[in-house]
Amino acid sequence: MTENIENLVEIISKRVTEKLKSMGVSGGTMAACDCCESKDGCINCGLCIIKKPDAVHNIVNSGAARISAKPGINEQIDAELAAMIDHTLLKPEATREDLLKVCDEAKRYHFATVCVNSSNIPLVARQLRGSGVKAIAVVGFPLGAATPQAKAFEAKEAISAGAEEIDMVINIGALKSKDYKTVYDDIVRVVEASKPHKVKVIIETSELDRDEKVTACVLSKTAGAAFVKTSTGFASGGATVEDIALMRKIVGADMEVKASGGIRSKEDAEAMIQAGANRVGASASVAIVTGKKSAKGTY
Repeated sequence: MTENIENLVEIISKRVTEKLKSMGVSGGTMAACDCCESKDGCINCGLCIIKKPDAVHNIVNSGAARISAKPGINEQIDAELAAMIDHTLLKPEATREDLLKVCDEAKRYHFATVCVNSSNIPLVARQLRGSGVKAIAVVGFPLGAATPQAKAFEAKEAISAGAEEIDMVINIGALKSKDYKTVYDDIVRVVEASKPHKVKVIIETSELDRDEKVTACVLSKTAGAAFVKTSTGFASGGATVEDIALMRKIVGADMEVKASGGIRSKEDAEAMIQAGANRVGASASVAIVTGKKSAKGTY
């Protein structure tokens, strides 16, 4: 009887091992992932339901009725909202540790992207590789006063380093001077340099009157940009519901709209989305998706 049980256990163990291998688990330990400190295996943190949801779903679909976990998995997030957020860190004093932190947060909460200054793209792109979270570089940031050639070069360099989207700042002075050819050429050069990746044009709405906002949107659309975006977060104001609604009306369904600057809560983000935003740029992303309060700020 004992021998039969031992044989049965051995047969079942082999089947379980084969099943685990097909799901990325080898030798009884979890394959290396962003929640592991070592490539040798799982560190038993008990947070797989958050950090490895796909693996957990596979286990449940294979027949598991319960999944063990440790304290810390009860944090509820708005997954649909998270997928629309560009998790942003654009402060010039951002350290390596700060950048690693936002990458970890983006992977944990499944944000759409991490948006950083172009010099930080090599590090961020490496950290996000394989996670499904894209790296975004800002170009001509935050003034937009660089030459078209300089912006195009920066965009090309950022993409070579791993950026998958580009957020460029419009030439605000040229726009206000009604030098539309310069504005158009500025955008076109970045769009061409960034292909096949999407370009968002930051029009800095707080510095423009209504006619200038309309013109900026029309020029961005004509130049082939994928998005128009409200703000850098470094000017006199950020996104407003009124500006998002206007931008959506001007670009129609052919372009996407990004709200950025001063968005600190879930309510702020939802108001922007309801007004027509497809994407939200924020540094308070974690607070937004968990429904918590965030300190006042821009980015």
